[in-house]
Amino acid sequence: MRKIFRELLHQYRVESFKITHNNDTVEDTTSEILKFTDDALNNAYHYHFHKDEEPDPTRVETFNMIKNYTLESIMPPVLEKVMRRILVLEKQHESIIQLIDNLLEALSEDEGVKNSDRPAV
Repeated sequence: MRKIFRELLHQYRVESFKITHNNDTVEDTTSEILKFTDDALNNAYHYHFHKDEEPDPTRVETFNMIKNYTLESIMPPVLEKVMRRILVLEKQHESIIQLIDNLLEALSEDEGVKNSDRPAV
């Protein structure tokens, strides 16, 4: 049983390494990351000045300039890194769920073998 567990754990580690270092799926991952990043940037919040406060046109222009700069130059690379990390973690999570399934299946098969070896009372 220890050998089976060791093999399953090794298989998980190999799969986890492939997830983080595999260059074959870079295009798929990149397109998925860009899609999530665009969705997040398109859902950016809009600031509205209070009605009782009369906004100065230069203040509004400065605020819009800062907002546009932030949304167009600062946020995309940050969001891309966050989305990349999220996608890697999701794939590793799927891999660990598969490992747990395999471990439980190995345990149930081993339990079935042990029960069939016992003499009937």
